[in-house]
Amino acid sequence: MLYFARWKIALILGTILLGVMFLLPNFVPESTRYGSDGTPQGVWSTLPSDTLNLGLDLRGGSHLVFQVDMDEVREDRLVRLADDVRTVLRNQPAILTAAPAVVEGRVVVRLSRPDDLEAALDRLEDINEPVSNSFGQASLDQTLSIEADEDGRTIRVAITEAALEEIQSRTVTQSVEVIRRRIDATGTTEPTIVRQGDDRVLVQVPGESDPQRIIELVGTTARMTFHMVEANVDPGPDGQGRTPPGVIILPQESPEEPFLAVQRRALVTGEQLVDASQGFNESGQPSVNFRFNTSGARAFGDATAANVGRRFAIVLDDVIISAPRIRSPILGGSGMIDGGFTVQSASDLANMLNAGALPARLTPVEQRTVSAGLGQDSIERGQIAIIIGFSLVIVFMLLAYGFFGIASTVALVVNICLLMGGLSGLQATLTLPGIAGIVLTIGMAVDANVLIFERIREEYRAGRTVTNAIENGYQHAQSAILDANVTTFIAAAVLYMMGAGPVRGFAVTLGIGIITSVFTAFVFSRLLLAGWLRLAKPKSLPM
Repeated sequence: MLYFARWKIALILGTILLGVMFLLPNFVPESTRYGSDGTPQGVWSTLPSDTLNLGLDLRGGSHLVFQVDMDEVREDRLVRLADDVRTVLRNQPAILTAAPAVVEGRVVVRLSRPDDLEAALDRLEDINEPVSNSFGQASLDQTLSIEADEDGRTIRVAITEAALEEIQSRTVTQSVEVIRRRIDATGTTEPTIVRQGDDRVLVQVPGESDPQRIIELVGTTARMTFHMVEANVDPGPDGQGRTPPGVIILPQESPEEPFLAVQRRALVTGEQLVDASQGFNESGQPSVNFRFNTSGARAFGDATAANVGRRFAIVLDDVIISAPRIRSPILGGSGMIDGGFTVQSASDLANMLNAGALPARLTPVEQRTVSAGLGQDSIERGQIAIIIGFSLVIVFMLLAYGFFGIASTVALVVNICLLMGGLSGLQATLTLPGIAGIVLTIGMAVDANVLIFERIREEYRAGRTVTNAIENGYQHAQSAILDANVTTFIAAAVLYMMGAGPVRGFAVTLGIGIITSVFTAFVFSRLLLAGWLRLAKPKSLPM
């Protein structure tokens, strides 16, 4: 077991070299690694050039808490429920009713004839489905509560509490995913985005010193729709003009036309977008290019072909950002939005459209900026903790095991290099709990060496030769060390899957540290001792 073939030696040394290569960029200035265009230059175009990412507690950044506007979600769901009620009652043979209205959190519909009550209740039961939980499993609770008044002509339809709770849970979960896609698309590294309570979302963005930009990025619902403009309807100077059925008045980002009347029904929606990107128009001004999927392209093409010469409005969160005139049919499924953008705002809008619309409006309820100075203080304290722990371990190993302590120290240095290189290569985020994980890794690595060296000492005292004692020591200590590390790795995996933020940072550091500790304890330190045996040919055990 102490014999290493050349290919094994090359593989071991190559692994260590790879770890050092990933670690090296952390000691080279960014101006040396990257050119003015932000791309790696020189030798760094072929070597790893990414450095270790620091979390909010080490690097500083923005900490925000958003609240999901559930009142708006409930109101929107009731409006959609009223449309569903209208549709199901108008199916042939139609049941004559007044237009369903939302009154005090319920959809109220009044029948023209009391004789239609039973038929209407039967039809409404068709849209009353069991509540589905987050795993898609149906429960015994229904989504709707359907009641008839004593007059025999009025039906009241409400969303049940169980359905509202599931809607709220699903809305917050979807909001977390959309926020994560938006912030990741901006190039921000490892943001922490987690649910907090029933209706709040915690957002932590390391390195972002401007929380207002995050608020603008997250606070925009990014619900985009395309509507035909009704030029014959006067919106009035204050947007309070009279409108026929099916027409609404929306504000516009234009001082010349602060309001426009548009058709309520959308031609296409942002859900049919497949790609959006920042670009430039013919005048060189920033714009947003977009492309629809097949169904969106067909609907958009048909609408523009039938309305050449008319204007259509591009609406973002109930505000018209552009209202161009259709000069010819747009049949390719792609287009451009001009809205007086800057490059940054056009890029942010494209990112938001690609990430998808938020299911509800988010309102910031807490925001603070963690200064880089506080992060630097945490880094310095963490460095002191690592140095003290490392030094005490080295002193103990040298006093307890002599030459073997030197081999253990070399293996420990390699272990730290591999751990930090692994964090850099995986672009994991190092947090203050992560530094605690590094210190814990040092202790675990030394613990493995102590078990091995004590076993070697026992074998030597039992009359084995130096070579046999070392070989048996590694062999007999292997199972105990592997069992301990496997169980700890499972715990780290559970922490990573179930935790968030700093807990995940600790789990990542601990998991990588376990792998590097096992490698240095069983592979690298054994290679060192095998080389020592071959060169020194000792007659006695030097410890």
